[in-house]
Amino acid sequence: MRIIGNLLWWLFGGLEAAIGYFTGSVAMAITIIGIPVALQTFKLGLLCLWPFGAVVKETDGPTGCIRIPLNILWIVFGGLWSWLMHVFFGALLFVSIIGIPFAKQHFKMARLSLAPFGKTVELNMW
Repeated sequence: MRIIGNLLWWLFGGLEAAIGYFTGSVAMAITIIGIPVALQTFKLGLLCLWPFGAVVKETDGPTGCIRIPLNILWIVFGGLWSWLMHVFFGALLFVSIIGIPFAKQHFKMARLSLAPFGKTVELNMW
C-alpha cells in the first residue's frame, strides 16, 4: 500500500515538490554558510519524495542547544511559509475522504518544515 500511495503522491505533485526542495538545497549548498540549511531542505525533499512509510524522529545529535536558534532563524527565513503551504494543502485534502491519507502526509511534512533542526527522517521503503 505504501508503494501505491507514494506513486499517487508523485503523480499528483509530490515529485515536483521534492525537486523544488532538492533545487533549493543545491542552491543553498553553493554558499558555505548555507550548508546547514541545505541539509534541512534535503531532509524535507526526502520526506516529500517518499512520505508514505517515512517516520520523523527527534535526534540526540551533536547540535544540542544550537538547534533552538537555528530553528528560529529557519522559521523567520522561510520555514513559516513552507509550514503554511503544507497545512493549507493538508486541510484542503482532509475535506474529501479519499484525500485523508495524503492530508496526513502533508501534516507530517508541516511538522518537519516548521522546525527541522534536531529531527531525522527514516525512510521505510518496503
